[in-house]
Amino acid sequence: MSRIICHPYHIVDESPWPLYGSLGGLFLTSGIVSWFHLKRIILFGLGMLILLLVIYQWWRDISREGRGQGFHSSIVELGLRWGILLFITSEVFFFLSFFWAFFHRRLAPNIEVGAVWPPVGILPFNPFQVPLLNTIVLVSSGVRVTWAHHAIIEGKFYQAKLGLRITIVLGVYFTALQGLEYFEARFSFADRIFGATFFIATGFHGLHVIVGTIFLRVCYFRHRNFEFSPAHHFGFEAAAWYWHFVDVVWLFLYLVIYWWGGV
Repeated sequence: MSRIICHPYHIVDESPWPLYGSLGGLFLTSGIVSWFHLKRIILFGLGMLILLLVIYQWWRDISREGRGQGFHSSIVELGLRWGILLFITSEVFFFLSFFWAFFHRRLAPNIEVGAVWPPVGILPFNPFQVPLLNTIVLVSSGVRVTWAHHAIIEGKFYQAKLGLRITIVLGVYFTALQGLEYFEARFSFADRIFGATFFIATGFHGLHVIVGTIFLRVCYFRHRNFEFSPAHHFGFEAAAWYWHFVDVVWLFLYLVIYWWGGV
């Protein structure tokens, strides 16, 4: 006689999104190579389109599992918490590699860069102009997202919505300022180790800000649809953790690359 075994875990249904996401990533990375070397952007655009569709569909399914179907029990939510923590840890080591490269050259500049830092011919940014403004903007956004989090815990719907809206606006403003900074830069990615480490570190951080802004935008729409409650809002917590990680990385970028590395 067969028995039905009940357990608190959520066995996920078969999903096509991991496969499609992998294909999108393959097309995206191959498309970057094609774009840079062959000046063909079609494969890159296709990969980006597939990834955007996968992100939308996958987040939609997870939202339904948690809010509509009630599959996210306490033990499932614990697994999700560990998952986002491990993901952020991997991101820490990702940026650590950029800081490692920068410290290696900053502390012992070789003869190829003139044995000085910044290298001969490089005019770095003034850390007390746009970089300082961006620091204030991003730290302020971290304060606002924390305010929104506490508002959700206390059941204050309007305050949480307002905090999320301000955070999203500040994230977009940060991205616009960084784009302006890149446009006015007096050096390029090709300007030896300084240009390479500067643009790859700040560029990947800017990409993370864009991803975090999209993450918060999704949470904003979910909050407007009353999908978060004081006891069940891990989707928002994950976005807030990710945003605080982006804040902390920027503080290190500002202190190390803009301030200490530019003098």
